[in-house]
Amino acid sequence: MSKQERAARTRNTLIHSAAELFERHGYVKASLDEISSGAGVSRGALHFHFANKAAVADAVETAAALSLRRAADDAGLLQVNALQALVDLSHALAHLLHREVVVRAGFQLNCDAGLHTDLSLRRQWQRCVQRLVARAAREKALATGVSQERFVALVVAATTGLEVLNRGDRNWLSHYSLTGFWQLLLPAVAAQRALGELDPSGSNAVRDGTPSTAGHHAPVIDAQPR
Repeated sequence: MSKQERAARTRNTLIHSAAELFERHGYVKASLDEISSGAGVSRGALHFHFANKAAVADAVETAAALSLRRAADDAGLLQVNALQALVDLSHALAHLLHREVVVRAGFQLNCDAGLHTDLSLRRQWQRCVQRLVARAAREKALATGVSQERFVALVVAATTGLEVLNRGDRNWLSHYSLTGFWQLLLPAVAAQRALGELDPSGSNAVRDGTPSTAGHHAPVIDAQPR
């Protein structure tokens, strides 16, 4: 293994260790000594990669944003309409939150007192939903009279609310509960001609975890601070 590969592995291990501690104790209570110890490296090795705890937190949020960006790219690349892509992406986000501590910590860091970063996963998620809803409007997949702004606000409020509740009870963001949410919402927002093409439980490719390379759309979420 090259020196660069070892450095990258150490950095990723530190990010994972920090994410576990941020999720368990919060940003303020997590210490650099605990982060380095959890990663199995010295405090000096930690400071080689990160100047301070805020820099570690920024790295956790950036890693979480990259995971979300990859999920968004997969949903945008599927050859489905924008509303189905939005449903698929919400299921992909729920899967990430159940599976990846870095993503959970990234969202939690947005709410932690004493931490101020340029990157907000919730704002990133909101922009992602806005882009897909705007695309659905261009595809004429929205029912007459549906407000894009109100639709976006409802989806963002519901999904981020479920993310917070999910911290104490993983059933809140289960595949079953998210499917139920879309079963209730889609008939109210989707044009009748589009409704029959929508699957509230997610498309087969998303359920199977199979990435798609068909078609092309612009990225629906950014992975860099704004």
